[in-house]
Amino acid sequence: MNYALGVGETWTVPLPEDAHAPFEVYVNGVLQEQGLDYEIHGRHLAFSKPLAKEGKLGVVRWLSILLGIAGTYRKNDSVDVVYQVGGRRTVATGLPISPPT
Repeated sequence: MNYALGVGETWTVPLPEDAHAPFEVYVNGVLQEQGLDYEIHGRHLAFSKPLAKEGKLGVVRWLSILLGIAGTYRKNDSVDVVYQVGGRRTVATGLPISPPT
């Protein structure tokens, strides 16, 4: 699915401090393409498609899962960045996602 960047809301993900181009960006294990799937704004990745991190589960939700009454089917995207540091391949996984403000 193609989302037009620069229009509407953006979800942002901070780049690791030691990450510099070139790097690879993955969402849920799928390689993303700069300019099509995300943009770079300073030290952040900007996505126009909605991304979500599952929040902490409350006591009632944990109890219902434990008792087998319900599962957890909330959206939980994972953004990973693969980059080089000192000639070594480094992977930052599960980077924090900030919703539009």
